[in-house]
Amino acid sequence: MVFTMFKLPKFKRQNAKAKKRVKSGWRKPRGIDNKLREKKKGFGFMPSVGYRKSRKMRNTRNGVLLGVARNVKDLEFFKGGSVFIGKSVGGRKRSVLIKKARELGVKVLNE
Repeated sequence: MVFTMFKLPKFKRQNAKAKKRVKSGWRKPRGIDNKLREKKKGFGFMPSVGYRKSRKMRNTRNGVLLGVARNVKDLEFFKGGSVFIGKSVGGRKRSVLIKKARELGVKVLNE
């Protein structure tokens, strides 16, 4: 289940590089004179509706389908994709899921 990708811009918080205390995670600019909020050229990109991925591309990482598996039935849905094993799954069931994932060709991201 590999789909084609298209490149999204990095949505970075303004002044994240200039000030050490400002983390790079996105925050909407709210200042009255803020150039990023006014969408001036050269000040970065703001997330908007037009950047939404196509329906096929949602819930994917590098074009590979992602999901959470809590049982064997969930694993079968993600054949050829990648899964995280749910955090509430215990050790015994986790080892069974990992073995089954290898048989089905599913990549487990949190082994």
